[in-house]
Amino acid sequence: MSFRLLVAAAAARRVGTAPRTHRHPALAARRGFVFTAPRAEEAVPQHGGQTLVEKIAQRHAVGLGAGEAVRSGDFIAIRPRHVMTHDNTGAVIPKFRSIGATRLADAQQPVFALDHDIQNTSAKNMAKYHGIEQFAQTHGSRFYPAGRGIAHQVLVEEGLAWPGSMVVGSDSHSNMYGGVGCLGTPVVRTDAAAIWATAQTWWQAPPVARVELRGALPPGVVGKDVIVALCALFSHDEVLNHAVEFVGAGAHALPIEDRLAISNMTTEWGALAGLFAVDDVTLRWYESCAARPRATVSADAVAALRASVEAEPSRWIADRDAAYAKHLWLDLESLTPHVSGPDSVKVATPLAALERRRVSINKAYIVSCVNSRAKDLREAADVIRAVQNARPNSPVRAADGVAWYVAAASSQVMADAQASGDWQVLVDAGAKTLPPGCGPCIGLGVGLLEDGEVGISATNRNYKGRMGSKKAHTYLSSPAVVAASAIQGFICSPATAVSGAIDSAAADTRSVRFGIENAAPSPRAGASSVGASAAAAASDAISGFPTSLAGRLVFLPADNLNTDGIYPGKYTYQDDITREQMKAIVMENYDPEFSRLVQPDDVVVAGANFGTGSSREQAATALLAAGVRLVVCESASETFKRNAVNNGLLVLESPRLVQWLRKRFQSPDAAPTIVSGLDAHVGLVAGKIQLTDSSGTSVYDGDLPRIGKAAQEIIVAGGLENWVRARMAAQ
Repeated sequence: MSFRLLVAAAAARRVGTAPRTHRHPALAARRGFVFTAPRAEEAVPQHGGQTLVEKIAQRHAVGLGAGEAVRSGDFIAIRPRHVMTHDNTGAVIPKFRSIGATRLADAQQPVFALDHDIQNTSAKNMAKYHGIEQFAQTHGSRFYPAGRGIAHQVLVEEGLAWPGSMVVGSDSHSNMYGGVGCLGTPVVRTDAAAIWATAQTWWQAPPVARVELRGALPPGVVGKDVIVALCALFSHDEVLNHAVEFVGAGAHALPIEDRLAISNMTTEWGALAGLFAVDDVTLRWYESCAARPRATVSADAVAALRASVEAEPSRWIADRDAAYAKHLWLDLESLTPHVSGPDSVKVATPLAALERRRVSINKAYIVSCVNSRAKDLREAADVIRAVQNARPNSPVRAADGVAWYVAAASSQVMADAQASGDWQVLVDAGAKTLPPGCGPCIGLGVGLLEDGEVGISATNRNYKGRMGSKKAHTYLSSPAVVAASAIQGFICSPATAVSGAIDSAAADTRSVRFGIENAAPSPRAGASSVGASAAAAASDAISGFPTSLAGRLVFLPADNLNTDGIYPGKYTYQDDITREQMKAIVMENYDPEFSRLVQPDDVVVAGANFGTGSSREQAATALLAAGVRLVVCESASETFKRNAVNNGLLVLESPRLVQWLRKRFQSPDAAPTIVSGLDAHVGLVAGKIQLTDSSGTSVYDGDLPRIGKAAQEIIVAGGLENWVRARMAAQ
């Protein structure tokens, strides 16, 4: 591409458009390639207009034919505006080199930001960080060192996660960019390496759920309460593997900080993206950013953004006749502060009810990418100020026995909080400060939960073992509730912290109003707009692909078995762990006995929402290290499935099989890992599974999704890394 076209492309991307580009040869394939082949009877519905997700994805799709429109269900090649990696850059670099690449396809596309293990100053970690910095300098890419802040916050502050663009990150909370109107979604480490090498990767446009926020939030209720309530009210995978578009008067009334918090935790809700449309609130927020001293956002770019939104409003919102998979709604006026947990985001309790239980806490946290912005720290500090005003003759400190930790989301946030005095208020109240980064949220550094302890946290995950011991318990809330609870020593409201007593008579007993309306048809996952002919072709086996496999059936009956359960976070950034070590620690937080019980070629069958949580690829590679080649589950996280396919692990969904196994092995004393005594015989191309007992008698026959040719090619190659390498070598 000429220099002039490069400049034009860069300028166009800044305002959300780009000239048509071509699919990189390494990713060349029919637009309609499918990973599992849809059955012939699965007709693809016709569409009218596009959702906002489809519109933004179309701007970043490459190789589309004239007049083709991106629709939910389509597999497309995309060229994202940026791809972010953090500490896991150290693991992506060798993947990039093993592909055979020697230079970045677009040096301005990758963004490197160190944020996860920044408290670790060991020589080994410092050498890793230095290597990442040197790699960035060698290739001329953006690099943000440890201490600059959590990557997601940095990308927003620096104007890299830009409204109307698509930005991917090798981290599950890349959804957060949706708070500023940027389509943010996670990819995995192997994808990141492929993007570095080719500037492109594959993406399936997900079904889109329209979530209408009605009314306005009452005083004392914030964005964290909205997403905590949504995770619990719609806790049956209603938005699993969907993109979510937030609409309605309530959405437009939310400040950017609350939108970022909500978008961030759509990850825990099971979604692949959480998107707010750009509106005047967005534009005014960017204008204030551009007016800051030493602004990191260009005033010219913000002016161009406003001009585009005002001149082409239809470009920045969904079409009126867009087809949505689901329409959910929540009445914000009926919402009260909520607390998530313990140990699950699918359970939440109104704060007014929970504080009457006087749940004692040992640790309190205001850290992480979801709730450590200046607004969050100010709201926590205001609680301390209110308590101090009510008790003018005694200093306000964290309760005896409570350790309280605070970290800003970025160095910019920390500077703002220090300038406002909020930071000092928190320190004077006994908060122990940590550097801007992830820290305890990912289970790294100081302040982790120990056996038997209870924590209240303004973070986004409370899975067992996530923030320390799996024998601890974690609740999630807003920063204001964390501050109040730290002062009182039990989970309580700011009002209780101020008065010193729970006013049970004043407890708010309103019911939250919510619902699902007018579910509209949308393409099923795996469907393609090229129709039945592609589906039929995808059912044939390519050379080298095993048409069948057989092994013992090992049943994991739990739902929501998350990546922390499969591969604990404390190992995630240890890049030198061997396959044998992976085999020993797989499922450690779920069932330490799993690694002893599992055998090579076992077929693992699991419950719903398998692999939810982070984007760590070791959740897939650890199962491969244990000899597992196939996981069948009721449903699975799309990010986990992406990791699995990219590394050569097959993941198929069969709700009927899981229900049959639940009935067969239903028992209150059932072990978390059940060696069933059954053998599974799987036809991967035929889409069939048969179970036999010890005598060889068939006890179950059922259907499975068939493996399409695209997935077959990646499996035969031994993963996406090898697949891309072979195609690059062939060019």
